[in-house]
Amino acid sequence: MIKSNQKVSVIEKIGYSLGDLAANLIFQTLMTFLAFFYTDVYKIPPATASTIIFAGGMIGAFFNPVMGVIADRTMTRWGKFRPWILWTAVPFGVIAMLAFSTPNFGPGGKVAYALITYILLVVIYSANNLPYASLSGVLTGDMAERNSISSYRFVAVMIAQFVVQGLLLPLVLILGEGDKTKGFENIMTIFAVTGILFFLITFLTTRERILPKPEQKSSVKEDLSDLFRNKPWIAMLVLTVFIFITLALKGGMYVYYFENFLDEASLAAFLENIGFNGFIAALNSTLTNIGLVGFQWPQDAPTSGFSLFNASGIIMMIIGITLSKPLADRFGKRDVFGTSLFLSALCLLLFYFYSPHSIALVFLSQLAHGFFYGISTPLLWAMIADVADYSEWKNHRRATAIIFSAMIFGLKAGLSIGGALVAGILAIYGYNEQLAVQNPETINGIKLSLSVYPTLTFFVSVACLFFYEINKKKEVLIQKELMERRRES
Repeated sequence: MIKSNQKVSVIEKIGYSLGDLAANLIFQTLMTFLAFFYTDVYKIPPATASTIIFAGGMIGAFFNPVMGVIADRTMTRWGKFRPWILWTAVPFGVIAMLAFSTPNFGPGGKVAYALITYILLVVIYSANNLPYASLSGVLTGDMAERNSISSYRFVAVMIAQFVVQGLLLPLVLILGEGDKTKGFENIMTIFAVTGILFFLITFLTTRERILPKPEQKSSVKEDLSDLFRNKPWIAMLVLTVFIFITLALKGGMYVYYFENFLDEASLAAFLENIGFNGFIAALNSTLTNIGLVGFQWPQDAPTSGFSLFNASGIIMMIIGITLSKPLADRFGKRDVFGTSLFLSALCLLLFYFYSPHSIALVFLSQLAHGFFYGISTPLLWAMIADVADYSEWKNHRRATAIIFSAMIFGLKAGLSIGGALVAGILAIYGYNEQLAVQNPETINGIKLSLSVYPTLTFFVSVACLFFYEINKKKEVLIQKELMERRRES
């Protein structure tokens, strides 16, 4: 059953997108800094941190199908998915703060605390983000509107990513007055409060327009049977796993790349030559003049370089996102997604060939990678929503949440595997956070982990699209036939 008006207002699109901004303040922190937090802040050995990230993440991942079944069978006056955003807002914030706290336990106590809080965080993330993602499939049945919603949503994601990847490390040092332990606790408190507020706005501003037919009844067995006969769903599941392995692996390794591989003097000279140091000096002076003496940008080049590197890539991703909808409307989501992902992978490969002094080339490659990857970013979740439509079109039954639950399973599995690979590769290649200079084998492992390895996993994702049959022509056919069915019901 479908409500007649399929247009979504700008206010609703913004309200919906704030939910992803809230979730990504936590998600991006997990993807970029969890391994670093465990190894360099909480002082857990890399091999042990790898086990925690993998085991905890996979437990959370397997909770997703359960949550999908629950969400698809939730019936409230607020809809199926919106109430879960409301119910989980506060627990999500509280558990996020706990997961980045550092109680003074012994080695065994630290491991137990990290594992328990990480499991709780990924489980509550599923209970919140699965219904949130599923909501995008029922806000409208208009695929052009769905592309627009995805663009709004992923601009919000990029803002969260900019805050986390571009500003978090300096903010940790500022808010902790040089103490990373205290800084992480303070910044996560800010993220938690902000996230709770934004989740409430999402709940209040959105509404569900696509509803299952009142007479629709399906068992869990039927839903699962529909899934495993759905070839585009299988393709998207495998693709999602490898996408998030890639993002977690390269994202988690960047901080080690800046602290251990790039030449600090060359990096400092680059920052000086492009005017960044002058900008920061003016910023620090302004903050001092208005009485914010404690809010001074850190002076070390790796922290500044890492922040600028991430921020510049994110700005290019936002530019790419603005092109995503018109390109997808013209050529179809699948073809645009595959092409942009392939080109972004080639940009990553270049990192392996740079010397520690090739700072300008490192930044140029990041700009190109950010632009091409940005084009693909909004299309992933829009394509998953299309898979839910494909399932309804083929099986005459709609089961939105279970479709999305599998994809978030893929996200969680990929994040867990990729995050575990960061810590695991560091352990294999002999990383020791106590050393001022890492050995050459460790440096090579760090280089491989943000160039060759993520290029290969991105290529696997591109290959999966050969089994994803929803091209531009089929998108139009599915939308037309579903609209006709819904008008008749």
